[in-house]
Amino acid sequence: MTNKTLPAWEQADAGTHADDPRAVAFNAQYPARPIPATGPVITDTICATPSAGFDALWKAIEPETRTRANDVHLPVSTAYATRLCDAYPEADRELVLAAIILHDTGWAHVDEDRIISEGFSSNWRKATIRFEHEAEGCVVARRVLPELGYSEDFVEKVCEIIDGHDTRQVAYSLEDALVRDSDRLWRFDRAGIMASSSWFGMAISDYVDRLQREIIPELITDAAHQIATADLARAAALLRTEVIR
Repeated sequence: MTNKTLPAWEQADAGTHADDPRAVAFNAQYPARPIPATGPVITDTICATPSAGFDALWKAIEPETRTRANDVHLPVSTAYATRLCDAYPEADRELVLAAIILHDTGWAHVDEDRIISEGFSSNWRKATIRFEHEAEGCVVARRVLPELGYSEDFVEKVCEIIDGHDTRQVAYSLEDALVRDSDRLWRFDRAGIMASSSWFGMAISDYVDRLQREIIPELITDAAHQIATADLARAAALLRTEVIR
């Protein structure tokens, strides 16, 4: 049965980094929230539009895809990122896609037992293991990207996005925002719902309720809001969460 007494997840605290000059500049450039799309927004099931390209990068991180369902999470998140890049063509598409492919590779280089016990506990937003996986993800990026011909400046831009994608609650650029939203959008696909509800130890109906109540409001872009809302409606209907609770 649905547990109606579950406490709310700890709210994201944007104040910690809100005064960073990068956050201030980003907010000044995009004052309307959620940020309106300037390109087409596709809200069909994500299965209809898988991502393409970056084969050499995917091959380079194959070992890192074998932890915490990264072999599902990373490709699905990248498919969402591709859609968001279409919706916001002014963003640096290559930067967004390289960063989303790499963003969670650090999970492969931390204590796997702590991923669930700490990373999905009641205070999961501030769990040390989440800071550690961000740092390790930057190590992976600095290892694989130069070998593929990417410049030092590009690598550091990728690392700026990876470092804080879970633990920093404000975006520093449009590219940062698109990666953040793509990372969260996977939770609305049925594969993400199944995996994430299990990691949090929740009934599917509880998790779907929380996506609606607590995660959709965190999305930065209007395109992500539209996609999440459509995905959640499909998932709730498919999984019959209105009655299986």
